[in-house]
Amino acid sequence: MSVLSLKGGVGKTSVALGLAGAALAQRLRCVVVDLDPQGNATTVLSPGDVKFTANDVLARDHPVAIGDALAVSGWGEQVRLLAGEPALERRNHPPDGVPGRHYVRTALAGLRDADLVLLDCPPSLAELTRNALAASDVALVVTEPTAFALAGAQQALDAVDAVRRAHNLRLRPAGIVVNRFRAGSAEHRFRLDELIAAYRDLVIDPVLPERSAISRAQGAGLPVQRWPSPGAREAGRVFAGYLELIMRSAGVGAGPFSKGASR
Repeated sequence: MSVLSLKGGVGKTSVALGLAGAALAQRLRCVVVDLDPQGNATTVLSPGDVKFTANDVLARDHPVAIGDALAVSGWGEQVRLLAGEPALERRNHPPDGVPGRHYVRTALAGLRDADLVLLDCPPSLAELTRNALAASDVALVVTEPTAFALAGAQQALDAVDAVRRAHNLRLRPAGIVVNRFRAGSAEHRFRLDELIAAYRDLVIDPVLPERSAISRAQGAGLPVQRWPSPGAREAGRVFAGYLELIMRSAGVGAGPFSKGASR
């Protein structure tokens, strides 16, 4: 599954990590592929020994096999990581302008022993995001309830549809996650209503509330499901529901989920 957003700062990586934590709680074998040059998912997952990164796996000449590049995360052996690094920015905007020809899909073809593969995309619709979509079964769009939410969601969904039609007929949108929602904000309620009016069937219910526990858990290098607070337990329940919905949309059974890789 690709997790994408039109711009940074909307909590895309937080959502990807929340889903990884939900998979861990369900004892699913999860792989997080950090394609974001900022590498925030890599920082939070704090792998102990990184010999190779996504940049090495996606090299056009003599790429490293993904099986040799995966690192066990600090969350345990059930969550493995293909680490990100700043050098990925070159692959997001190739200097020669030559498309990557689905090198993410080629790299993931060698992946084994995973029930869920989460691709944390860069906060743009450039080359790496398009490549991730070409390799995915489903795409999850993350947005915030702001003035630009509707336009951003539309552009992201348009990108998903364009990749589906051109390169990956099995790709479909899993939905739109509205992140950092404050129920007491009239602006947030207005923007949520606006999104629902435009994409009723795609806006995932419930929204993800703004909870400091999510950022605190990330700062401690822990899944939010292991953070001891009421806000963390609430977020954990929301992420568990998201995972259930997404796995169903990918055709991978229901809780307890049937085994079989999905990405």
